[in-house]
Amino acid sequence: MKILIADSGSTKTDWCLIDNTANTTQTAATQGINPFYQSDAEIENIIGTELVYALADAKGAEKVFFYGAGLRPEMIGRMTVVLTNALSAQYVEAASDLLGAARALFQSEEGIACILGTGSNSGLYDGCRITANTPPLGFILGDEGSGAVLGKLFLGALCKGLMPEGLLEEYLEETQQSVADIINAVYRKPLPNRYLAQTAKFIHRHLDIPEVEEIVTDNFRQFFSRNLMQYHRNDLPVRAIGSIAVHFEKQFKKAAKLEGFAQDIITEQSPMQGLVKFHAE
Repeated sequence: MKILIADSGSTKTDWCLIDNTANTTQTAATQGINPFYQSDAEIENIIGTELVYALADAKGAEKVFFYGAGLRPEMIGRMTVVLTNALSAQYVEAASDLLGAARALFQSEEGIACILGTGSNSGLYDGCRITANTPPLGFILGDEGSGAVLGKLFLGALCKGLMPEGLLEEYLEETQQSVADIINAVYRKPLPNRYLAQTAKFIHRHLDIPEVEEIVTDNFRQFFSRNLMQYHRNDLPVRAIGSIAVHFEKQFKKAAKLEGFAQDIITEQSPMQGLVKFHAE
């Protein structure tokens, strides 16, 4: 049996084709697929051109599992139809990236699954489905723990003079910006969340500065206290997918312990390896 798995964000979709008969796997990447922004025809075109070009056998898959960022419940039926039409598979399942993360991280065991990248999300997983979800609300009202909020907190402290002397000048020189440029990018240009999240690389290189590390840890503490605490399951393991979780793993684990979530803290860059294991068995 051939199984096709997709992990899709707004900018990129990772695909993996499992051939259980030949005991092989093939991988490919296409542009992101998001039914909130793209029409059925646009999605079918991406699959029919980019995917089939990269994975010629994709249309021969009997089962398709698609996990998409921002894939709301009301979009699942539509996405299922689009995938069925484009790939002619016998079985198609479309679900949120949060369920994909939970399956990758926990397989069929219960736990608290997290996504920590440009944005953030979390869910209580019972080993089969997401049973509770604290709404992330985006980086203005929420998204604690994310790269966007980390950037917001860091740049705010930097521009207000709350960081060690010389750090603001170093940041402005390295990024070829002024404080006015920062304000303009956040308030007037498109995709300010991505702009803010880009500061993570600079922040990571300066974790030896106590004030910088404190901002990272506090960002994660807010994630635990304002999101995970709502599940009232501090006894469960907490695992996270995403670049922010991986690159700031030490601070993530520190925050978990400070907030009373000290059991089985694991971070992974991508869910694909776990999803392959989940669906291949």
